[in-house]
Amino acid sequence: MSEVTAQGNERDALADDRLQIGTHSFGSRLFVGTGKYRNVEETRLALEASGAEVVTVALRRIDLKERGTGSMMWLLGGAAGTGRRYTILPNTAGCYTVEDAVRTCRLGRELGLSELCKLEVIGDPRTLFPDNGKTVEAAKILVKEGFTVLPYCSDDPVVCRELEDAGCPAVMPLAAPIGSGLGIRNPYNLMIILEQAKVPVIVDAGVGTASDAAVAMELGCHGILMNTAIAAAQKPVLMAEAMKRAVWAGRAAFLAGRMPRKLHASASSPLDGLVTGAR
Repeated sequence: MSEVTAQGNERDALADDRLQIGTHSFGSRLFVGTGKYRNVEETRLALEASGAEVVTVALRRIDLKERGTGSMMWLLGGAAGTGRRYTILPNTAGCYTVEDAVRTCRLGRELGLSELCKLEVIGDPRTLFPDNGKTVEAAKILVKEGFTVLPYCSDDPVVCRELEDAGCPAVMPLAAPIGSGLGIRNPYNLMIILEQAKVPVIVDAGVGTASDAAVAMELGCHGILMNTAIAAAQKPVLMAEAMKRAVWAGRAAFLAGRMPRKLHASASSPLDGLVTGAR
């Protein structure tokens, strides 16, 4: 096989590189939220620019029955000129108990959404850190009821293992507090989670800019979910485009395999046999 052919095959492999979560398969590894935008039109443009296939909506903050022109559900249904339909990932944002989270997921399914759900059980109203114990408990209930549970949790390898053992087809550890934009604060925890996990690891919360997204993907994370990083940017649509490219670039770099880190540079050509001149 020629070098040119090999390089072509590498590019083809990346084009076919899909994210598999349970029975769901996605071409884009960027998941996006719908909150904090100035209006529905800005939301539409940002979603388009992001290239995302999965869009998460807060079940407690949106009227799922509202399908009129200009509504969020109208937009997500593909009726706003996008020419496509998004996979809606309902989430349980705002839930502080196991009972509320489970009830909210059941409500979404009754209203016609799929079994796919992003599970959030919040433990602290100021930082929005998750209550990991309640999250594991709720996940066990929902998995038994046939839900495909994507749990938001701390970047704790033990918690992630417990959620995987509970039947979650992916885990979603935070990189930093929700909405903080602080970036990847503890890459080493993420590396441990990635090392042990047998399911996709999706960074959820903390990404602030494109370089943060690239770093997460270069570590080997399988995807990223973000909202504030795009919606709170000065130019959300342009940031959405930047995030799409960063996620792609980070994934490509991970698959390519980076060069080894060295303390200092080394010559690219051997030094042995060089003419050093007469002595």
